[in-house]
Amino acid sequence: MLRHLALTLLLLLCGCSRSNKLIIGTDATYPPFEFKDEHGQITGVDIEVGREIARSLGKEVEFRNINFDGLITALRTGSIDLVISALSITPERRKSIDFSEPYVKTGLAVLVSKDSTVQSAADLKAPGRKVVVRLGTTGESWARENLKDAKIIALDADVSCVMEVVNASVDAWIYDQVSIMNHHARHPEKTRALLAPLREEVWAIGLKQGSDELRTKVNAVISRMQTDGSFTKLADRFMAKEKAMMTAQNLPFVFELKK
Repeated sequence: MLRHLALTLLLLLCGCSRSNKLIIGTDATYPPFEFKDEHGQITGVDIEVGREIARSLGKEVEFRNINFDGLITALRTGSIDLVISALSITPERRKSIDFSEPYVKTGLAVLVSKDSTVQSAADLKAPGRKVVVRLGTTGESWARENLKDAKIIALDADVSCVMEVVNASVDAWIYDQVSIMNHHARHPEKTRALLAPLREEVWAIGLKQGSDELRTKVNAVISRMQTDGSFTKLADRFMAKEKAMMTAQNLPFVFELKK
């Protein structure tokens, strides 16, 4: 009897603990949106958005660092409540999860080695091209849909993808504009950035299907942050360099969404 009572109390305690906590999944390898600082703490634009949502809900927040290709599974199985991890809205993903309103607009871009003959997306369609992509990303899905004659190499880490380009082992890496800019800036002598978007995308927060009440509250926080200057402050804190680069190339900044 005592064992059963103890188990019941434990389950009740666990339930209370979970009900007062918002658990957010993110892949903390993607600066400036989600990454670990010099103290090993997860930080970045998306992390601050998650903290603001938790504050609005009156809940504690817990961030779980999960590899990107496992985030949707974690959400669907209930291990996490939200995915906030530079997550693009796609028709395929809509089949298994719901999304908030978008808060970032970006595009797929291309990183090529300095001496590569690739000058545009059209050049990637030539037979025999080798293209690296990050596993589970929209760069991978775009490449598989559009580059039927290319050899596509899917890797599970950004650093592995960029080194394939730096070492000229592949013709190109397809990823989002912000990342392509940042990785080119780290390897300016070895790479070129082709920023004209292959396809425009928007990012949103992922929710388990049927979480309508939570989605309404998340959308309210996003809307407030868009109007009260919160995203501008986050850009100044985390993305000053990227904003300057995009302005210099006459590209709209990522938080400039036209409704």
